[in-house]
Amino acid sequence: MSDRPNIVFIVADDMGYGDFGCFNYGASETPVLDSLIAEGLCLTQHYSASPVCAPARASLLTGRYPHRTGAIDTLETRGLDRLALRERTIADLIRAAGYVTGLIGKWHNGAFDNRYHPNRRGFDEFAGFSGGWQPYWKWQLDRNGSFSRGDGRYLTDVFTDEAVDFIRRHRGDKFFLYLAYNAPHFPFEAPDDDLARFRDPGNFTEAVRRIYAMIRCMDRGVGRVLEQLERTGLADNTIVLFTSDNGPQFGGKGEMCSDRFNCGFAGSKLLVYEGGIRLPMAIRWPAGIDGRRQVHEMVHLTDWLPTLVGLMGGEVPNDLHLDGLDVMPVLRGERGKVNPTRFWQWNRYTPVGECNAAMRDGNWKLVRPAISALMSVSNEDLGMDVDSKYNPQKYTDILRTTEPEHSQYTVPEPQLFDLASDPLERNNIAAAHPERVVLMTDQLATWFEEIELERRSIKD
Repeated sequence: MSDRPNIVFIVADDMGYGDFGCFNYGASETPVLDSLIAEGLCLTQHYSASPVCAPARASLLTGRYPHRTGAIDTLETRGLDRLALRERTIADLIRAAGYVTGLIGKWHNGAFDNRYHPNRRGFDEFAGFSGGWQPYWKWQLDRNGSFSRGDGRYLTDVFTDEAVDFIRRHRGDKFFLYLAYNAPHFPFEAPDDDLARFRDPGNFTEAVRRIYAMIRCMDRGVGRVLEQLERTGLADNTIVLFTSDNGPQFGGKGEMCSDRFNCGFAGSKLLVYEGGIRLPMAIRWPAGIDGRRQVHEMVHLTDWLPTLVGLMGGEVPNDLHLDGLDVMPVLRGERGKVNPTRFWQWNRYTPVGECNAAMRDGNWKLVRPAISALMSVSNEDLGMDVDSKYNPQKYTDILRTTEPEHSQYTVPEPQLFDLASDPLERNNIAAAHPERVVLMTDQLATWFEEIELERRSIKD
């Protein structure tokens, strides 16, 4: 299969629809990404597997719901982000098909044990960091197990430099590059030249000004990656995908409020409303997919493993229980199968099925609202999360103490939405459809029980 394409899969961090200039009336500056949306394939109903990053990334890597993989939260100091050692990743399967595999950027699926290191999870090359975030100037870079500190460059530019070099070095190979930018995730730090473009903030808070500057820098980096593909003659037969891990982070007070336009979607990062899990996705592959089109079928992060492994000529083991489907026929405009039923659930520490959970069945969407008592992190864990970024040498193992106890709470009533007529989830119609609410609530509970049973069998 000499015509097999290369893959460059680019994932932003906490970026929503409303962060693209083409979707926010030009408030931000994303000319490269806007061009990908316009000239490539735009998926209008593309979903994450979780409203937070580590579980979402685990699903992208495995084609499985995050609970199955063991990655249930973002707290790497407790090991809750770890991808169970029994899991086989998309990099494992694509490498077995003869591809060189590389990860540049954020890992966040196991930080304090070399068994979980990207080089042990299918990636021939790794240049990035293993935890949930890094400072953009005072960074520490792990390059295949060797560490270096910030050298004056901005971290987004470092990742772009590494990606351009990877493509240059492997221009004669078939390669899979997973480029996982950490922008525009906290901390909100940006180069002065990019900040200057948003000097007159208007209605922007200082946090939003910085976020848009961070996105502008990343957009420029994506442009450099595309230019390198052109320069090496690989652009036509390289499938480039750009998406995010979850919706935009909202929060903060005063000037540091990070709330920004997100096309009117309800919710944001942390929540299972559309604003937390519905993601932008742009695809370009001139030799294999017609551009200037939109695909409106529901596609999910778990679908990319079977889709891309199949495209590479790889094999998915018969004993591997996937939650995703091969959606390449749908992307090519052919009659193909998509899964009309999807599920989500996330809270802090041990999962609770009645908290922050959702099910979509066609256009129907059931939401179990978040319970505030289950969505908070202890001060100890929050302090360790920050300290581990600046002083990683202090952490050689995960914290193994008992997780904090939750205060008493009341479980809210389920909500029901018809996304066909109400994509912004403004009108809860649960009272008008009690039988459907009962049916979907039971289906959601059955799904949660199944995946939790599998999670609790993990021995790692």
